[in-house]
Amino acid sequence: MTYVVDLERREVRALARIAPWRGRRVIELGCGDGRLTLRLAALGARVLAIDPDAECIRAARLALPERFADRVRYRVGRAGRLNARAESYDLAVFSWAL
Repeated sequence: MTYVVDLERREVRALARIAPWRGRRVIELGCGDGRLTLRLAALGARVLAIDPDAECIRAARLALPERFADRVRYRVGRAGRLNARAESYDLAVFSWAL
C-alpha cells in the first residue's frame, strides 16, 4: 500500500502563511526521514535538519533531491545537545516529533 501525505498540499500552504521562508536559515528538530525538510527547502529555506535516529538521517540523505543539495544539511543529534558551533537561525521547526 502506498502512503500519501498531504496530496492537496495543505501543509505547504499553511507553512507559507506562517513565515517568509525564502532565504531564511531554519533548524528543524526531529526531522525524521526529511519529508517536512524538503517542503521547507521547496519554500526557499536553507535547512539544518536534525534527528537522533541515524537510520532516519541516512534515509533522508539518500532521498535528498539534487536540486536541494545546496540548501539542506542532515545531522544526527538531539535538541538538547545541538553542537551548532555559534550558528544562528531565523526560524526553528519542531513538528510531528513526539
